[in-house]
Amino acid sequence: MGRRGEHKAQHVPGDPADPAGWPALVDQFCEHMGAKGFSPRTIANRRGGVIALVAWLAERGVATPAEVTRPMVERYQRALFHHRRPDGAPLSFRTQSQRLISVQAYFRWAARAGYLATNPAAEIELPKAELRLPKPAFSVAEAEAVLAQPDISRPLGLRDRAMLEVFYSTGVRRTELAQLSVFDIDAERATLLVRQGKGRKDRVVPIGERALAWVGRYLAEVRPGLVVAPDDGTLFLTTDGTPLSPVYLGQVARRYVERSGVPKAGACHIFRHTCATLMLEGGADVRYVQAMRHAELSSTQIYTHVSIRALQAVHTATHPGATNSRHRSERRTEGANVPRKFLSVFELERQSVLELERQEDRARSAAGDRAGLGNYTEEDRHHAPPPTEPARPWLSPGP
Repeated sequence: MGRRGEHKAQHVPGDPADPAGWPALVDQFCEHMGAKGFSPRTIANRRGGVIALVAWLAERGVATPAEVTRPMVERYQRALFHHRRPDGAPLSFRTQSQRLISVQAYFRWAARAGYLATNPAAEIELPKAELRLPKPAFSVAEAEAVLAQPDISRPLGLRDRAMLEVFYSTGVRRTELAQLSVFDIDAERATLLVRQGKGRKDRVVPIGERALAWVGRYLAEVRPGLVVAPDDGTLFLTTDGTPLSPVYLGQVARRYVERSGVPKAGACHIFRHTCATLMLEGGADVRYVQAMRHAELSSTQIYTHVSIRALQAVHTATHPGATNSRHRSERRTEGANVPRKFLSVFELERQSVLELERQEDRARSAAGDRAGLGNYTEEDRHHAPPPTEPARPWLSPGP
C-alpha cells in the first residue's frame, strides 16, 4: 500500500508503442538514473521536468525526441522565463534552472545511448540563480504556539505533536522524518539517526529531552493501535498503518501553523529554519549547525544572514543613529555591555578563522621541516627561536 498523500506518476504524452517515442525513452531514462544511484525523489523531479518539455512540444506538433532541435530548446527556455503561475507570479530562476537541468540530463543521456544523433540541449546556458534568504523563522513564543495546536487527547493529535517536536528539536527534512524507523531513535544517547538523507548520506543528530518524551508517549499509547502486520518499523504511521508521505506531512504541519494564528507562512521547512536560527542566536558555532544540517558550509552560511538579532544588538550599541534618545559619546563605553549571547556568533566566527589560520601555519611549518630535514640538526632545533604568530589587525576585536 502506498503512502498517504503520495502522488501518482505523471503520464508521458506520446505513443507508448513507439520504441523511439517519448514514453519509452523517458522510462528508460528513469531506469538509467535508478541504476546510477539517483534517489527516487531526484528521478521523480527529473521525470517531471522532461514531461513538462514534452507537453510543451506536443502543443507545437513535435511528437518524437528525434524532431527536437536546438532552437526549439532555446524557445522552451524563453517560454519558461515568460511563464506565469495562476496567481500571476513568474517562475523563479531556481525553478527554471531545475527544469532545464532535467532537459539537459535527458538529452545528454539520449545522445550518449545512441537514440539521438546530436544533443540539442548541449549549448543551453542555465539562468543565474538568485540568492534568497529563507522565510522568517519562528520566535520561541511562535514555535511554542504552533506546537500547542494538536489535540493530544486524540491519538492522531498525540502523533502530530510528537512529529512537530521532532521537527523543532532536530531540524530534519520532511522526507527524512517520513523515513524514520523506531530503531533510529536512541533515547539513552539522545540521538537520532537519519538514514540516506539528502545526497544519500547518513548522519546522526541530537534530539532534545522534550521531543524524546513526546515520541515515547506516542510509541507507548498510539503506535500500537496504528501498526498492522507485517510491521516494517516505520515510526510515524497513518490510521491505516501506512507510512506518511512528505506531502501529507506538509499538509499536517501547514494546518497547525495556520490554526495557531502566527503571522508567518510555512510548514515543515520553517521548523528547519527555526532550529538553525535559534541555535545561532543562542550562541552556537556555525560549524555545529553545519554538522546537524548540511555537508557544505555554503548551505549553512545563509542562516548567518537570518540570525539578525546579534547584528541588531551590536548596531544599537555602536551606531550614533541607532536610537533617538542618547548620543554615541554617552554610550561609547556600553558596547562591552552587549549580552554575550548576541556577540557570541561573531566572536566564535572570528575564533574559527584564527584557528584555521593556525592550522595552515602548522601545516606549512611541518612541510618545511620535512623538506629541510637533511640540513636541520637537533642542535639547530634546540636553539631556534620560538615561532611567532603573524599580526592580523583585521581580526582584532577592537577597543
